[in-house]
Order: sequence, then C-alpha cells, then structure tokens
Amino acid sequence: MDLWEYEHKLNNEGFKVIAGTDEAGRGPLFGPVVATCVVLPPDFKLDGLTDSKKLSEKKREKFYDYIVENTIWDIGIVSAKEIDEINIYEASRKAMTIAINKVRKKIKVDYVITDAMPLDLNIPVMPIIKGDAKSITIAAASVIAKVTRDRMMLEEDRKHPEYGFKNHKGYPTKKHLEAINKYGLIDGYRLTYKPVAKIKEKEYETNK
Repeated sequence: MDLWEYEHKLNNEGFKVIAGTDEAGRGPLFGPVVATCVVLPPDFKLDGLTDSKKLSEKKREKFYDYIVENTIWDIGIVSAKEIDEINIYEASRKAMTIAINKVRKKIKVDYVITDAMPLDLNIPVMPIIKGDAKSITIAAASVIAKVTRDRMMLEEDRKHPEYGFKNHKGYPTKKHLEAINKYGLIDGYRLTYKPVAKIKEKEYETNK
C-alpha cells in the first residue's frame, strides 16, 4: 500500500500543505484523550511507519524521536473531567481541533486529513476510515499521540503505582478493574464510563 496516496492526490489537486491528525486514548477508563496534528516535509521517509497500535513500544519510541525532530507538529489534550462533560467523541474532536490550530499558527495548512473524524474547520477536511494505516501523515500523528499519552500514564504510575498504569495505560484490563475495586477511584477517572460508574455507585452505596 502506498501510504503517500492521499497526500500525493491532494498535492496534484493543488493543496500543498497537508496536515494529518489522530488521537490516542478513546477507550481507557483513566486519563485524558490526546490528539496530534502533523505536517510532513515532502522528502519525509520512515520505513515501517504505520498505525501506532501495530508497532511495538520500542519501535514507537524510536519513531517518535524521528517524527518530532523532522516534522511540524503539536498536540491537543482534553481531560477526563471534560470527557465526562462532553463525551469521548466530542472530546476527541476537540483535542484534534486544538492540535490543528496550534500547527496552523506555525504553518499555513491547506487541507486536513483525519482518522475517520469529521471536523468543523474553515479549510477542507477529509476523514479517512482506518486513516492511520492508509496515510503516512495520519500514521505519524498516531505515533506522537500514543507515545505522548503513554508517557503521561507512566507519570501517573509513579504517583499511584498500586493501579498499574504503566502496564495497562488506563484501559479496562482485569487487573486494572481489580485495582480500582481494591483502592477506589482517584482524580483522573472517567466517571461516565460504565465500569467506573458502577464502582462509583458502589462506593456511594457503601458510604451512605
């Protein structure tokens, strides 16, 4: 598969600066959703780059270093509290929009391609289903978003080692759910997510 297919097609249509955006952290019970926007130089080359979820942690870290040094990029972060207020879909859209607007302060972007997410911008946007596996720009954004969020979870693990964030990154694994049941909820949990809502309800009943 040619990961430059969408970018080259848009270049041929006259769009010169194409930004790609993706997010990490829709599924976890804990922590923010993190989005990245990236603009690649025309000569960008990184063999093996694809959807960050398909890469090993070691490879993601290595690719992350290369991407941040050789592209124009920025991130948007939306907290667990705001995810509860506006829902994860809208929070993902907001995080992407924040990241895009930061990049647009650095370079004039002509077009945005996203991983299946429609966005309201004053420039054209193309949502691509499974975009992180089809577009090199979205793939690069997915790597930065994933590594950035994983590093945030490692920081949380240092503060709260009993929850095991370094292992599950906030996702609802069996061990994670066991830890929440044992130690209770701390700031950073998404209270509208079903497993967390159930535990919160149980805590409320116990403390009545």
